Amino acid sequence: MTQNNIPTVTLYTKEPCPLCDVVKDQLSAMQATYPHKLQEIDITQDHALYARYRFIIPVLDINGRVLQAPITQLDLIDALQKANKKA
Repeated sequence: MTQNNIPTVTLYTKEPCPLCDVVKDQLSAMQATYPHKLQEIDITQDHALYARYRFIIPVLDINGRVLQAPITQLDLIDALQKANKKA
């Protein structure tokens, strides 16, 4: 769940994915305010993940809270605030 009390944010993605790039940029910009560890998983490397997520990426799992496209900046802030409180 966390490493040194920092929540892990799992991003299910693939290349190319412009929406995933936007989410990564937003997460990077929020890193100082809402510390987290970003873990990216390429769904094309796993048939089950590809079948599950191919039409809804980006998908984020933040301490068990799952967000899928469209992901707004407010969605990210809310999820990261809650994850940092649990950490």
